[in-house]
Amino acid sequence: PWARSLKWQARPDPARLENFSVAVIGTGVGGLNAALQLKRAGIPFTVIEKNAGVGGTWFENRYPGARLDTPSRMYTHIFGVDYTYPQAFCDHVENRKYFDWVADTFDLRGDIRFETEVREMAWDEEAGLWEVRMEGTEGELTQRFNAVLTAVGFLNRPSIPEIEGAEDFGGEAWHTARWPEGKDLRGKRIAVIGTGCTGYQTVPELAAIEGAHVTVFQRTPQWLLPIPGYLALVPEQVRWLNRNLPFHTNFMRFKSMYRPDAEVDRMFDIDPDFDDPHSVSEPNKASRDECIAFLQRKLGDPELIEAMTPKHPFWSARPVLVDSEACVLDALLRDNVTLVTGGISRIDRAGIVANDGSRHDVDVIVYATGFHANEYLYPMKITGRGGKTIEELWAQDGARAYLGCMMPGFPNFWAIYGPNTNGGLPVAAFHEMTALYAMQCMERLMMDGKRAVEVKDDAYWRYNRLVDERNNRKVWSDPRAHNYYWTRHGRSATMNPFGPTAMWQFLEHPDFAELEIR
Repeated sequence: PWARSLKWQARPDPARLENFSVAVIGTGVGGLNAALQLKRAGIPFTVIEKNAGVGGTWFENRYPGARLDTPSRMYTHIFGVDYTYPQAFCDHVENRKYFDWVADTFDLRGDIRFETEVREMAWDEEAGLWEVRMEGTEGELTQRFNAVLTAVGFLNRPSIPEIEGAEDFGGEAWHTARWPEGKDLRGKRIAVIGTGCTGYQTVPELAAIEGAHVTVFQRTPQWLLPIPGYLALVPEQVRWLNRNLPFHTNFMRFKSMYRPDAEVDRMFDIDPDFDDPHSVSEPNKASRDECIAFLQRKLGDPELIEAMTPKHPFWSARPVLVDSEACVLDALLRDNVTLVTGGISRIDRAGIVANDGSRHDVDVIVYATGFHANEYLYPMKITGRGGKTIEELWAQDGARAYLGCMMPGFPNFWAIYGPNTNGGLPVAAFHEMTALYAMQCMERLMMDGKRAVEVKDDAYWRYNRLVDERNNRKVWSDPRAHNYYWTRHGRSATMNPFGPTAMWQFLEHPDFAELEIR
């Protein structure tokens, strides 16, 4: 379970170790792992968490239907491989239980400063320290650290579209990530704006509420990937194997997450010789055909099939995993669900006016409109060496990082789930490898008696040129797709174009020739 923990090359000087402190920001998958690994290594640390509990985005996302769209085994840390999940794809309640299990089993809560948000941080070159200003229940606090590990993710700041008249709405409105606890929606007329993963997950749940009517406002349909048993419990036979067959959980976890790099490339690469109006390669077309067949089987109605068929190629935006027998498509066939595809003109006191002029009076508006995914580290103000801010570094063409975690001019600073880390490795594995990489850099500082490490400018750009060049060959560069996979700068700040083996090799051991240590 500790294969991705720091193994000291030699015993560090006790005084240096005692005087080296790390700030970890966030307690999601990445933050909890970083905290545990620092604790095991004996490196002093403090975790800063803006919420009242652990879990990050899974502490916040409690909307009806909220559920993982990656296998739970893949979402589990390597040290939690034997954790018992009741479902193959767990809902938000079970996900929170797992995060609580990590915090309690490894006694991490005492190291976490809850209900405290980092506002800004600045590097003090003379002292070789980060000065972190935060605000919490006890007011404003400033603390100094030798290093910072941000684990704030990129799907954590709700994005609400600017729609004319929204402030005049007379009913209730909220973003799915701010779902009010215990809200009774029986008999309510509910509008759901947005049809990404969140919208497609919550619509069936809302439609099943007694007396409710749901109006779905869909600007862009998304590809639906049917998974048999997506909503089902793990069979008892599999649970028995998990408990009794040695290493069964390890092998099943590996099976759920590993794909050879060549297979990943075939799945996502654009084939310049492939001629098809809807797809970018033969495997891409095969996936699209399967999804179209699913729509036809579930819906039957040609007009509804057309409305639910995306114009962009499969994989150019994140597909939505759904249960093959019960999903949003079944909800759309209900008498109490209306699909509106023409876009929204305005909102007034009584409800929503569509672009086609139709009125939809509602009691509640639910914004299933995603997050500020490309605004990494937002809204923290981060000032590095020489007074340069992270916004200035990224001003030209958006967020970038070396290996997804380091930026030139920002010493002793690592981002977990930073720019271009969506893909490449499974989420938990990517976070674990990034934390291990950062801790090996910290180890080097302590062993050599140095104070600061940062990526060299040429290494930063060499890696990012490779990322951009590879991403330009991927299906998510297709101009028909408009989503957080691709930015207004004509590049991706989120997607990782490498296979798991290649990304693993990048992060397994720091290449100190590409880093400046002083």
